[in-house]
Amino acid sequence: MGSEETQAPIPDLNVPIVWVLGGPGSGKGTQCEKIVERYDLTHLSTGDLLRAEVESGSDRGRELQDIMTKGELVPNETVLNLLRDAMIKALPDAKGFLIDGYPREKQQGIDFEQSIGPMTIAIYFEASDQVLIERLLERGQTSGRADDNIKTIKQRLATFKANNDAILQHFAEKIQKVNAERLQQKIFEDVITILDPVLP
Repeated sequence: MGSEETQAPIPDLNVPIVWVLGGPGSGKGTQCEKIVERYDLTHLSTGDLLRAEVESGSDRGRELQDIMTKGELVPNETVLNLLRDAMIKALPDAKGFLIDGYPREKQQGIDFEQSIGPMTIAIYFEASDQVLIERLLERGQTSGRADDNIKTIKQRLATFKANNDAILQHFAEKIQKVNAERLQQKIFEDVITILDPVLP
């Protein structure tokens, strides 16, 4: 399995790749919906890919469920394989890719560019811990997600913060920061300003 990280980039991957970064509860999902509607990109959420694997009931899915419930990071190789497979499958009709919630750590980003292709631009949605916790607790009342509880939320935030600075520093030239504590439409106006120049 270790050989997966040395795969060559996906052939003929000549469409834009946008990463969407931000802490849990920063509004990535909401903004991704708006981005897809405006730009018709193929939206791939690592969280959705992982949850689909969990729901499949496979052995790997059960292992992932245990890791995610603890608020820990899923092994990079697993996530990268899921992403790569999904991108290859969608490539014939894709105008570009919107990668939601990835990378979660610097090495994931490096491995992505080596075994999939270069990222065009990344948007980082910034919000305070207090705002993120309030949003996630509110979501947990209706989401039914096992990871929307205060203990796991705090662990997820700690994991996120431990890895995020290294991502922002390593990919600084391609990252655009957006204040995610405002109204959704105001946030999206900033997103448009960032994406219009780089997307067809």
